[in-house]
Amino acid sequence: MNYNFNKPIDRLSTDSVKYGLRKVLFGTEDIIPLWVADMDLPTAPEITAALVERMQHPIYGYTLQGDLFWESAINWIKKRHNWDIKKHEFTFTPGIVPAIGLLIQALSNQNERVAIFSPVYGPFKDNIIGTGRTLVDIPLINQNNFYNIDFDTLEKEMIKGLKLLVFCNPQNPSGRVWNKVELQKLLQLCEQYDVNIISDEIHADLVLFEATHTPLASLSEIGEKRVVTCMAPSKTFNLAGLNCAYLIFKNKELQKRYLAKVKHLHLDFGGIVATTSQIAAYNKGENWYQEVKKYFESNINYIIEELSDSPITVMKTNATYLLWLDCSKISRNNKILKDFFYKKAKVGVQDGEMFGAAGQGFMRMNIACARSILEESVKRIKIALD
Repeated sequence: MNYNFNKPIDRLSTDSVKYGLRKVLFGTEDIIPLWVADMDLPTAPEITAALVERMQHPIYGYTLQGDLFWESAINWIKKRHNWDIKKHEFTFTPGIVPAIGLLIQALSNQNERVAIFSPVYGPFKDNIIGTGRTLVDIPLINQNNFYNIDFDTLEKEMIKGLKLLVFCNPQNPSGRVWNKVELQKLLQLCEQYDVNIISDEIHADLVLFEATHTPLASLSEIGEKRVVTCMAPSKTFNLAGLNCAYLIFKNKELQKRYLAKVKHLHLDFGGIVATTSQIAAYNKGENWYQEVKKYFESNINYIIEELSDSPITVMKTNATYLLWLDCSKISRNNKILKDFFYKKAKVGVQDGEMFGAAGQGFMRMNIACARSILEESVKRIKIALD
């Protein structure tokens, strides 16, 4: 089946966060929004058809996530990542961000030290500070336009006493796909210093350019003991508004501690839309998924080529539809960069400092949109540069 990703779609009447917050975030609605991580592309028609069919039934009551729901995830993960999961190792969650906040509370105590590698997805930091934990920010090392983990600093922080690590695999905002050697070293240090890991792997399916994602917990018995894995069909199939995600616990004790935080809140089961959309996505969305990845690769290559002679450097990426733009040759001051992109170019990329101090001089661009939108964005950026 051919999918038309080149046709722009009007989202103005849909209460879209991406478009509805333009005035608030950028100071104007006259801007192309390329910020928040959802796609301006139509999801798989097989998912839409399944939702329409289910909504024709006139009763929308409480809904189980039964065998079909979990088997869809089991089969998808096995096919995609060669990882075997059992039904009882899953726990439903309406979203990974709230789940991370609850996991931090379940797996650490007030004022205990929780680490991140920055720049990284902003809600990691917000959840750590918001739950009364002590943030330990370990900057990644930028070597030749490519991030690496600073294991020496990590171990020094572990020696001081670290309780938990919130990890992004693949990395957001850079699209870095961690290799097995790096992940094994990370696990060994966490075992040596008694540190558990929350691994956000929501972008796991969106590995590109023949890269391979390795679920951190799948690597060894240490991984199974130490890691809670966060996954969802939402980024893969553009279902972010349907509140469907899940956690994978190979360690029963960690799962028990988490459920003690959420059972009484009824946050361990979902609704009709979440259930229907995941089953359809994982069971019928393969062709769409393969095509949309090719489209992302094409868009990424387009941006890299178009900006190759500019002062903006695109960081090497192997995953996600998000590009990490090094704009430090324009300015290292993000206020100046925001003025440049928002007021002069009228392109709403995301402020790099939202990903921590290590994001100074950077901006994040979402390329999951029709090519014509990217062409207009590049045109505006080049005119502003000139």
